[in-house]
Amino acid sequence: MSANNGEGPLGPGDRPPNVVLDAVTREGKVALDDFRGRSPVLVGLYRGLHCPFCRRHIAALARLEPALRERGVQSLTVVNTPVERARLYFRFHPMPTMLAAADPARVSHQAFGLPNLQFVEGETAWPYRVSMEMAMALKVEVPEELPAPMHPNAATEILNRKDGYEITDAEAELSPPDRAQLVGQFLLDREGVVRWSFTEAANGGANMFGAASPDQLLAAAAEVAH
Repeated sequence: MSANNGEGPLGPGDRPPNVVLDAVTREGKVALDDFRGRSPVLVGLYRGLHCPFCRRHIAALARLEPALRERGVQSLTVVNTPVERARLYFRFHPMPTMLAAADPARVSHQAFGLPNLQFVEGETAWPYRVSMEMAMALKVEVPEELPAPMHPNAATEILNRKDGYEITDAEAELSPPDRAQLVGQFLLDREGVVRWSFTEAANGGANMFGAASPDQLLAAAAEVAH
């Protein structure tokens, strides 16, 4: 995929605006300003819980949270899922230490500059538009869960069936077939400035459906906590 000259996601040195969201794993609201002046925070911005790849990345982050906290870094996980649906999910898949929030309107994703990728019949202009031809050629690999690399739509169907996850009408409306919200993780320092990030928008699409490794996250956390 070719590079795009648009602004794209926030990067090191940028400061996102405050965002206030409905908390999922506790009552009330959660805001970026809750962390500013107190501790660094790893903000994970994901597609809705209907996305099986995001569910797996969120579970992996939950397992890593104790090590992040040892380094003085808090975390905030944001999903493009209606709040009641998200609360139901976390009730049946408890992650006791995780602070999660619901953002079906994708306000936080927009604040961090993550594009809502559009599939088009014309030419690709990554990370805002991708041709249908290129989209159909995408492959995703989930070792030990998929028999082989396959198209994301086929992989999603298999993994959702494996997980017993049934997509609601409300979730389907938030995820039209001609769009794909790009996601990412942003590590903010105590002053709320981005110091590190991993996004699907980077590397011309090579990061699609991927996530930063635990080693990458912990190294970045150790650096920003100093």
